[in-house]
Amino acid sequence: MMTENTVKIDLTYNYEDLRDPVRALCAKFPGEYWREKDTDRAYPEEFVDELTKSGFLAALIPEEFGGSGLGIGAGAAILEEINASGGNSGACHAQMYTMGTLLRHGSKEQKRAYLPKIASGDLRLQAFGVTEPTTGSDTTQLNTTAIKKGNDTYVVNGQKVWISRAQQSDLLLLLARTTPKEECKKRSDGLSVFLVELDKAVGKGLEIKPIRTMINHNTNELFFDNLEIPSNTLIGEEGKGFRYILDGMNAERILIAAECIGDARWFIKKSSSYASEREVFGGPIGANQGVQFPIARVYAQTEAADLVVKKAAALFESGLPCGPEANMAKLLASEASWEAGDTCMQTFGGFGFAEEYDVERKFRETRLYRTAPISTNMILGYIGQHVLGMPRSY
Repeated sequence: MMTENTVKIDLTYNYEDLRDPVRALCAKFPGEYWREKDTDRAYPEEFVDELTKSGFLAALIPEEFGGSGLGIGAGAAILEEINASGGNSGACHAQMYTMGTLLRHGSKEQKRAYLPKIASGDLRLQAFGVTEPTTGSDTTQLNTTAIKKGNDTYVVNGQKVWISRAQQSDLLLLLARTTPKEECKKRSDGLSVFLVELDKAVGKGLEIKPIRTMINHNTNELFFDNLEIPSNTLIGEEGKGFRYILDGMNAERILIAAECIGDARWFIKKSSSYASEREVFGGPIGANQGVQFPIARVYAQTEAADLVVKKAAALFESGLPCGPEANMAKLLASEASWEAGDTCMQTFGGFGFAEEYDVERKFRETRLYRTAPISTNMILGYIGQHVLGMPRSY
């Protein structure tokens, strides 16, 4: 019997009408393209521009603002296919989930001003300023401040770290403290969200310093020194920012999980094909159980994780609580993609370390998602405390 809290998951529909054109687009950007970008630590401008022109990055923006008005399941399918095709959707995935904060909590004026330009590609919203060097994932303890100055201005001071694509974005979604911690009744109070126009901020109180990492992820440190931003950049109510950010984190978890599913599928296809073709000692290496069984196991892991991703997406689209499912989707999918990557490296042996096969690049890329945007241990803590009701760690 159906109830108002029942959600139906249609496993017969897999967005093939959307996946096919994404695959066709990705075919224009083969491994050579991504290897070159990885070697040069360059941003894949051409790829992101093509995605934007094709409307894929505006999939979740309502039609009234120039988007397609699709649900998060469609966004997940797009990102999954990019990674399954050998690309890296991390170059542009943030636009899908950071845009949601503006869409759900922005004023009518803010939506009219920014969403159509984000949909058309005239503006990029790719940067999300939350994490700080001294607080890490403990968002409620942020130290970056935005102090009201008169009626029209906030003054921002502080530092952010691991802020990807800040140099490739026009807009930054910034979380800062507007009320001192000691004046707040709850840990989550006193934080506010701002939509910062970066061209008006860089060099005028904002400095961006790139961080070189093992992954071509275009990440940075941000330094705020008396940066003045207009009060109309505030999204929603002052002091309610933590709730707004949490609201978008379920979308983030689901979309990142879908990317991991895409990575896992790429690794499985790559390793099973190689194992079937590579001959040693008179036969294909895939005939050996020691090679074949690990690949079969990660396939099973990936299919199981994909079902949780689909469940989380269905709950999200229905407006039902999905925190546990979104977090478990990200946990299980990132673990599956990592196991698939490790298995692929083992299958290729020494050749897996050669750049020309793309295995080592994708191996590095998929490892990130066991750590970011939230670590495996943080998710396990969430499940233990908020789902299973065990004591909070101290």
